[in-house]
Amino acid sequence: MTKSPARGFTLLEVLVALAILAVGLAASIRAGGAAAHQSEALRQRLLAAWTAENCLADLRAQQRWPELGRRDGYVDQAGSRLHWQEEVSHAPNELFRRVEIRVEAADGAAAGRPLGHLVAYLPAP
Repeated sequence: MTKSPARGFTLLEVLVALAILAVGLAASIRAGGAAAHQSEALRQRLLAAWTAENCLADLRAQQRWPELGRRDGYVDQAGSRLHWQEEVSHAPNELFRRVEIRVEAADGAAAGRPLGHLVAYLPAP
C-alpha cells in the first residue's frame, strides 16, 4: 500500500492568504470611513451655503437700503448650529452696496475657516 501525498494548503499558504485578506478589508473599512467623513463635511458646507443665501434673501426681502456695518447671529439648520456674520460696505458704484456673508460652525470646530462665504451687490431701492 502506497500512501498518496496529502492535498491541500500548507499552514504558511493559509496565513499569507489571511494576511492579504486582512489588508484588503482594512483598506475598504478606511475608505468607507473617509467617504462618511467627506459626506458630513459636504453636508455642513451645503447648510452654510443655504444660511448665507437666506441672509441675502432676507436683505432683499426688506426692500430697503442695507445699513453699513456688521451684524451677526446664529441659526439652526437641519440640526446644525451655525454662526453667520454679515458685513455691508460701500461698492465702487454709489448705487450699490457690497454685502459679504461668512458662515462658520457655531462650536468653533473650524475656527478661522468659514464653511460658507458669499459676496453680493445690492442695488439701491
